[in-house]
Amino acid sequence: MATSMMRLNFAKPDPAPGEMHARYRAGIEMAQWAEARGVPVVTLEEHHGVPNGWSPSPLVTAAAILAGTTSIEVSIRALLLPLHDPLRIAEDIAVIDIVSAGRLTVLGGIGHRPEEYAAHGKDWANRGAVMDECVDILLKAWTGEPFAYRGAMVRVTPAPHSENVPFMLGGSSKPAARRAARFRLPIFFSVSLPALADYYTEQCEQLGWPGQVIMPPAGFCHQFVVDDPDRAWAELGGHLLHEATVYAGFQSVEHKSAVHNTATTVDELRAQGIYRFMTPAEAVAAANAAGDAYSFNLHPLCGGMPIDVAWEMLERWGDRVAPESGGCDG
Repeated sequence: MATSMMRLNFAKPDPAPGEMHARYRAGIEMAQWAEARGVPVVTLEEHHGVPNGWSPSPLVTAAAILAGTTSIEVSIRALLLPLHDPLRIAEDIAVIDIVSAGRLTVLGGIGHRPEEYAAHGKDWANRGAVMDECVDILLKAWTGEPFAYRGAMVRVTPAPHSENVPFMLGGSSKPAARRAARFRLPIFFSVSLPALADYYTEQCEQLGWPGQVIMPPAGFCHQFVVDDPDRAWAELGGHLLHEATVYAGFQSVEHKSAVHNTATTVDELRAQGIYRFMTPAEAVAAANAAGDAYSFNLHPLCGGMPIDVAWEMLERWGDRVAPESGGCDG
């Protein structure tokens, strides 16, 4: 049975005045639509200073989505911990955990854009130590007990709803794997990295616990269900290329991601297969051929996709694909 998720990042090149309100409102309503159809999770992300407005405040967005739903989970992939005051986000995450009864999952990331550190007055060269401090403070804060922090005794209240706040670390390097093992936290790789997963597991075993690795399957892609893929690529492919090229500009040589691409044209992007316009029949066939290994990664507002077109693609998936492929539980 295929699985499903929805991704929202709200990026839109050159938005008109008031347009971002409509896009955020649509994203919240799309999350409600997804919940009604059994899609289990919405993912958000964090970037700063991007001209297209790419998702700078995922905790705020998560709170808005969770307040308007009752069962769907929101996973932030990733919250860039060194850019934030750790006590402040410990409180924010605790309150969102309370409001949502444990439906927020936070993946803590170190980030890979020096300009974001500079914009927030953070030390890029010292990011590893800052990341360690942030993780340590979050884990102490969520106990609800007092602890020493920068020369003072502090306490974060109220305590979270969850006994163990759903929290993991992300990364694609050995230092990230060692950090997650040291803090006894699950790790999420942004691309399939079996060798690094083995390394993380070895580190965990040396510390006496099994660890937990989560990573996307090989062949990860975003699917957009349309009646005519050729026409969709001609009319809408520029939206996908916008996201792909902006994201490629975020990445350093060391950073690895399942959606990393080198495309400079729509035709090159189509050939890479990371973004796919598919007919309902093609989507059902792909899901049924792969079975449990297949995941529908819905990304309706990708690259500034028109809101009405995004809804049409979602409804087409919900009406003609999901019931035939097990892509949702509803």
